[in-house]
Amino acid sequence: MLKIVDWYIIKKFLGTFVYSLVLMILIAVVIDISEKLDDFLKKGPTFFEIFKYYLGFIPYIGNLLSPVFIFIAVIFFTSKMASNSEIVAILASGVSFGRFMRPYIISAGIIASVLLILNNFVIPPANRLRNEFENKYVGMPYDNYERNIHRQIGPGLFIYFEGYNVRQNIGYRFSMEKFEKGRLIQKTNSDIIRWDSIKKLWTMENINERIIKANKDEDFKFIRIKDIHLNMHPSDFGNTLMEVETMNFFELNEFIEKEKFKGSDSLVYYEIEKYLRLAIPFAAFVLTIIGIAVASRKARGGIGIHLGLGLIISFSFIMFAQVTITYSLNAGFPAMFAVWIPNVIYFFIGLFLLKIAPK
Repeated sequence: MLKIVDWYIIKKFLGTFVYSLVLMILIAVVIDISEKLDDFLKKGPTFFEIFKYYLGFIPYIGNLLSPVFIFIAVIFFTSKMASNSEIVAILASGVSFGRFMRPYIISAGIIASVLLILNNFVIPPANRLRNEFENKYVGMPYDNYERNIHRQIGPGLFIYFEGYNVRQNIGYRFSMEKFEKGRLIQKTNSDIIRWDSIKKLWTMENINERIIKANKDEDFKFIRIKDIHLNMHPSDFGNTLMEVETMNFFELNEFIEKEKFKGSDSLVYYEIEKYLRLAIPFAAFVLTIIGIAVASRKARGGIGIHLGLGLIISFSFIMFAQVTITYSLNAGFPAMFAVWIPNVIYFFIGLFLLKIAPK
């Protein structure tokens, strides 16, 4: 059974967190409106469209800010308890420091559970509303600047584009290779391949087709134009980095498996998105533990010292996470390790700080 002190700490923790987060979200909304006001006036979205956009924007920005404000909430009210000698009184009554932490961990568990649900099932559809609005009224049309695109679109079937124009749905310097039992049996090159939105298939132009027989003889054929069904769609070359933000947990896992089969060069981006959705909720426990350790000791500078030290630690945590993610994107470091290493390292830092905190 939770005691009066437990309920007191839980209410303080959750109340401070929610109040500060809501206040910052309101500030972020006002800033966002001021930045986009010219676009609203020029392009004329309806009030309902703007309302839907901010329904998607609020969960997005709230999730983005929540780790920092978990930490600030813990630091703020724990420091006040320490300065009022409340923590000293609690510990002097025979309560161990571990028992004192229980309501903090319960509160962090509540926040982590909410963030887990938000990240995987609420924010993705909210991101769809936000992205659709920004693409229509704010952002510029997406251009695919990717070059030398390689994909596997079926068992033993590989394709290559030198470049792809997403606005016209045209691929340039296209080639397709078909393997059977590890042996190349057909290679097709074309200057252009174009998506036919009416026929729902691809049209190749200026085709050189090469067929390799079992006895290693080869047949060559030139075809001026040819329609072909391929297991790919123009949407595969769109802004998939934005699209993955709109997928729930199960859709994202299914999408990643398909991209692994295709050999997508952007796979690491999708895996980072997946692991971040799990790592951010866990960070609630890490930051709570560090916050308790930092703020539970009474300091001469009071709340200001605790907040200053807490902000340094929290921003170093965020910076370290960005460094490991950047290293994963550019140096081939596994996405799972890149996302989870900051949590693990700072978790042990928190345990060390806790060890010395009661002393």
